[in-house]
Amino acid sequence: MKIHYLQHVPFEDLGSIAAWADAKKAKITHTRLFRDERLPACADFDWLIVMGGPMNIHEENRYPWLKREKEFIGKAIKLGKTVLGICLGAQLIADVLGAEVYANGEKEIGWFPIKPAHDLQDRLLKIILGPELEAMHWHGDTFSIPDQAVRLASSEVCKNQGFIYKNRVIALQFHLETTAASLKRLISNCQNELTQAPHIQNAAEMQADAGRFRRINSVMSRLLDHLDAKQRP
Repeated sequence: MKIHYLQHVPFEDLGSIAAWADAKKAKITHTRLFRDERLPACADFDWLIVMGGPMNIHEENRYPWLKREKEFIGKAIKLGKTVLGICLGAQLIADVLGAEVYANGEKEIGWFPIKPAHDLQDRLLKIILGPELEAMHWHGDTFSIPDQAVRLASSEVCKNQGFIYKNRVIALQFHLETTAASLKRLISNCQNELTQAPHIQNAAEMQADAGRFRRINSVMSRLLDHLDAKQRP
């Protein structure tokens, strides 16, 4: 298995996905878009993982690489690659598939529950997410569900928390890969977003329970196993 991931800022990397990939003996490569590194040929990888970042998908004037990144994601999807997008990565996939990306009613930052969609056809995926899952969130934008895609989950303040497209493209608005270390880096670099609001927790609150990280990382591993099994003959 060859995994390539797109990184938008130095402080948002694979998180717990790296340990899963190592256990699978996967070859991992990356493009650090914030350094304007070149994108690989699609023939060079099996999976594409698109990470998060504080920028907006429409900020092409400020981040010129967004345009070629979107084209690259679209090409990978068209060629039948397994694609996973997280937060900004999910929004980029939604945009590439023709859906709308726009500001959510309010920002959602911290640990808040999600529930799988009632019409989720993949029963095993619904079992993986469970009846309710406390996930890590850090977003102000959301997206509509693309044509031919199925909603995965919703939270109290964000109806579209993810979707699955053609059984091989998964977009997650929430974070399951976050570790204690990666959250610490995120808080350090995005402290200005931690304002007083109903669905924004403070730094101490977000870091208080180490068990939360173990739980979401375990769910992420099961989700990746499920996605991997879907692609095997």
